[in-house]
Amino acid sequence: MSDYPASLDVRPLTTWPGTLTPAHRRSRSNFSAPLGATLDVLTRELNALGARHPVLEVAIPADQFRLDGRPRANAREDHPGVVLSLPHTTVGALRYATDTFDRWRDNLRAIALGLEALRKVDRYGITKRGEQYAGFKALPSGIAMPSAAAVQMTVDEAARALLQLAAENGFTVHRDEILTNTDGLRDRAYRHIARYVHPDTGGDRAIWDRLEQAKHVLDQHTGGDRG
Repeated sequence: MSDYPASLDVRPLTTWPGTLTPAHRRSRSNFSAPLGATLDVLTRELNALGARHPVLEVAIPADQFRLDGRPRANAREDHPGVVLSLPHTTVGALRYATDTFDRWRDNLRAIALGLEALRKVDRYGITKRGEQYAGFKALPSGIAMPSAAAVQMTVDEAARALLQLAAENGFTVHRDEILTNTDGLRDRAYRHIARYVHPDTGGDRAIWDRLEQAKHVLDQHTGGDRG
């Protein structure tokens, strides 16, 4: 299993700065490194920049993410574009996006190697205040992507997600109780899990978002939010 940087929030891609490259103009990269090697480079460069709360967006539907917020090994992307947002670094907020290559892992590697190359400019003493990053500070936030880039959970997936989170956090509830909210058990399970996974109490943002999505889908299934 590839080790993503612990601080990196990986999400389905929702916006794109500018216009996507037509598929026929994308090329196969000559990168031969596995994803794990790319993540090693990325981790090193994020640390060198003092990056806090970095966000990686990939065009993988939400239902192809694991409960820990990482893409499944066999996840299929809608397109290969990736966006890396670094809201807090030693040189200010930065944002990188590319869809030059026809695989999202290769585009992520291009960004990681680009960060490495920019940092190495400092070796030559021609920059004093991180001027080499200036162009990436102005990258536009982007336009909304088609809804296909963020496919919603099915009712079955939502039930399985909530059941798994309940079991992992010590709350006993059955599938039919989750689906029907019998005696308010779905709501009680949600509130119990939330105490452990809410970001404000040290929980993981990706797991919290997964919980919220599952609850929303199940509430819609039974005719509205009763939480």
